[in-house]
Amino acid sequence: MSNVRSDKPFTLAGRTYQSRLLVGTGKYRDLEETRLAIEASGAEIVTVAVRRTNIGQNPGEPNLLDVLPPDRYTILPNTAGCFDAIEAVRTCRLARELLDGHNLVKLEVLADQKTLFPNVIETLKAAEVLVKEGFDVMVYTSDDPIIARELEAMGCVAVMPLAGLIGSGLGICNPYNLRVILEEAKIPVLVDAGVGTASDATIAMEMGCEAVLMNSAIANAQHPIIMAQAMKYAIEAGRLAYLAGRMPKKLYASASSPLDGLIK
Repeated sequence: MSNVRSDKPFTLAGRTYQSRLLVGTGKYRDLEETRLAIEASGAEIVTVAVRRTNIGQNPGEPNLLDVLPPDRYTILPNTAGCFDAIEAVRTCRLARELLDGHNLVKLEVLADQKTLFPNVIETLKAAEVLVKEGFDVMVYTSDDPIIARELEAMGCVAVMPLAGLIGSGLGICNPYNLRVILEEAKIPVLVDAGVGTASDATIAMEMGCEAVLMNSAIANAQHPIIMAQAMKYAIEAGRLAYLAGRMPKKLYASASSPLDGLIK
């Protein structure tokens, strides 16, 4: 057992989590389905689009925090819907105010409405400002290893390269770039965007990702609560497979036992 990879806790900004599945809170039918799906997922970190979801900025409207209380979940405010650094920084500042000084944020600066691909230039600008202001920045980015390296050097607490376009469900489209990021990074690497089903999440974990963040794969499933449970097990299975180390791939099978010494 000496060659078994030793596991290490999943830690973000000094806090340790049992679940390696992070989930979004958008696209569900209602708050009750949101609550049930997230409970089924076992997730401890839930990400919230501050520009689209009420977490206290709209008094009198249904508040997401009533069904996902901050004393039970780590609320991860994100900047979805922001298309430049100024908007993103302003949104993070608002989230910190609404959440009583909460510093952990997901930075997401998009390039356009069609692809929702990250605008890495604006992302770098926003990350630099936020880190200087004391935010713990988890950052959605392209699968460019050089950009990931720059974000780490800047002081981000995690890099989250997309596996595929947001909401596409295409799975990991470029495993080779992701592998380079994983080999070089000294901070947690999480797949963010593109996961469509449980096997996609398992593959990300088998590659060595610290965790996976998803929303559409659960919320847009025919049965979100069942899919949330499937994702919980997929993440756990993928982590165990990564720790165990898979068998080598071969062109064809070899006999389980040697042929030498058989009675002829």
